[in-house]
Amino acid sequence: MYKIAAMGDRDSIYGFASIGLDIFPEDRMDSPVLTLHRLVDSGYAVIYITEALAEKLEPELEQYRDKQLPVIVPIPGITGNRGMGMKAIKKSVEKAVGSDILADT
Repeated sequence: MYKIAAMGDRDSIYGFASIGLDIFPEDRMDSPVLTLHRLVDSGYAVIYITEALAEKLEPELEQYRDKQLPVIVPIPGITGNRGMGMKAIKKSVEKAVGSDILADT
């Protein structure tokens, strides 16, 4: 069975524990990069990651972008939405369709 995790600042991800997700607070990680790689190697199929942390890990996240698993989903943190999630969706749709059908008009 696949597992689901959430990574990021404690205040942003703490609620995920109440629905059974494994949480990995940034303040408890020795290295967010190593934590990400351990989650992937441990069979996590979905990893929610706060946008603030995703920005710090962008080069590492890029290597998983074209793989089927894990699905890494940027989520807004308590500091607000930075638009990373929508940018990732637009990029994926553009790759699949061949043009930017979600362009702002």
